[in-house]
Amino acid sequence: MNFFDKVGKVALGSRLRLMTASITDDAAKIYKLYGLDFMPKWYPVFYLLTEEKEITITEIANEIGHSQPSVSKIIQEMIAAGLVHENLKTDDKRKNSVALTEKGLFISKELKLQSLDVQSAVESLIAESNHNLWAALEEWEFLLEQKSLLKRVIENKKLRESGDVEIVEFEPKYQNAFKALNEEWISTYFEMEEADYKALDNPKEYILDKGGKIFVALYQGEPVGVCALIKMNDKNYDFEMAKMAVSPKAQGKSIGWLLGKEIIKSAKEMGAKKIYLESNTILKPAINLYNKMGFQKVSGLATPYKRCNIQMELVL
Repeated sequence: MNFFDKVGKVALGSRLRLMTASITDDAAKIYKLYGLDFMPKWYPVFYLLTEEKEITITEIANEIGHSQPSVSKIIQEMIAAGLVHENLKTDDKRKNSVALTEKGLFISKELKLQSLDVQSAVESLIAESNHNLWAALEEWEFLLEQKSLLKRVIENKKLRESGDVEIVEFEPKYQNAFKALNEEWISTYFEMEEADYKALDNPKEYILDKGGKIFVALYQGEPVGVCALIKMNDKNYDFEMAKMAVSPKAQGKSIGWLLGKEIIKSAKEMGAKKIYLESNTILKPAINLYNKMGFQKVSGLATPYKRCNIQMELVL
């Protein structure tokens, strides 16, 4: 176990496989001890067949959490061993039901005694240990159903990488990045419009000089995301959050979230009560981000953009 002490918890899968291999090897020897010609991998399917007179392969797969091809292969091995027979009811073999043969029913009785001894052995192992592995497995299975290991790694990756993101205020040196990042996503999904060119070509005149702000996200010193807070001449809204863009190569680092939070913070500092935004529903990640920030759908305002099909507001 020195290897796993060195590698740590990242080798969880390898350590579980090693334990599984050890237990499976013992299981094969236990079947021989009781004089049974039986493979350990058959047991979940075999057990289910002892509970049901007839059952389909699909039903077995759903019940034990295996793939249908995997169950089909096990069934074929058990048919070859004389333990199972197929009940051909339809022309669709995927719907064929299977059941135990006389030999299978005989072995099921023999397995009951073995199961009693195995159950006692496992219980004694649990009693000797400081941690109940069986209960822990049940808890881990539940937790992984709620949030997979992959999703947990993605979240931690985002958290780590977001720590390397710096949000800074706009400077003239970021003007090319401000335009290029926005042109990239707009041209990918839509087409550039007159209102886009006005703001992107002249951010100082159309955004900053009118009381707005622009924030730039730097990742390892490179501008990879931008977002603007534009002053509005509207009785209901103080500012519009607009021109948010994140480079595809920097996505997955929570940059949109960090920019949005900085925009909201800045709006509050300037005494804003509401923030408005426009978007399009085909931009699902963006809409999800806005919902996460607390924006709610509204309607009724005139828009200069043909691509806009959703309007949202955030009450601060």
